[in-house]
Amino acid sequence: MSLKSLVRPIHVAVFALAALLIAPATRASAQMTSPRVNKHLYSATADAKADIAAALKEAAAGHKRVILAFGGDWCGDCQVLDIYMHQSPNAELLAKHFLLVHIDIGRYDKNTDLAAKYNIPLKKGVPALAVLDSNGKLLYSQRTGEFEDMRDMSSTSVTEFLNRWKA
Repeated sequence: MSLKSLVRPIHVAVFALAALLIAPATRASAQMTSPRVNKHLYSATADAKADIAAALKEAAAGHKRVILAFGGDWCGDCQVLDIYMHQSPNAELLAKHFLLVHIDIGRYDKNTDLAAKYNIPLKKGVPALAVLDSNGKLLYSQRTGEFEDMRDMSSTSVTEFLNRWKA
């Protein structure tokens, strides 16, 4: 058998081997879904006080609670928290029991009066959450920065949080 006659079978074998190695990775990437990223959660032009008032009015009518999410669009952990909040079962818990209001803190220089009012220590980082009953009474404020670090945050921890504070 000459060298020339071996080239074609070697090429076929190399391509077959490459296909076998690539196929599992292709299937795995096809099964993975990329998370929804909404880069504009925190409106720089929103009137946070008016948004809270509107949410409280709606919450009273629907017997729901209000979650105030303090953060900024620049905050990666805020984006991840929002992704977790909109995954099942959290999306269903959120829709059934809560209204979510995003409050833009700018670069820690905006809506600081609201953060103080709801006992949110911005110096601990964001995202930071407060839970209000339908009458506006503060039920919970995140004082220790439970969700400001993605390493400590998971979809399960968000589920536990929502179950703990649901109406």
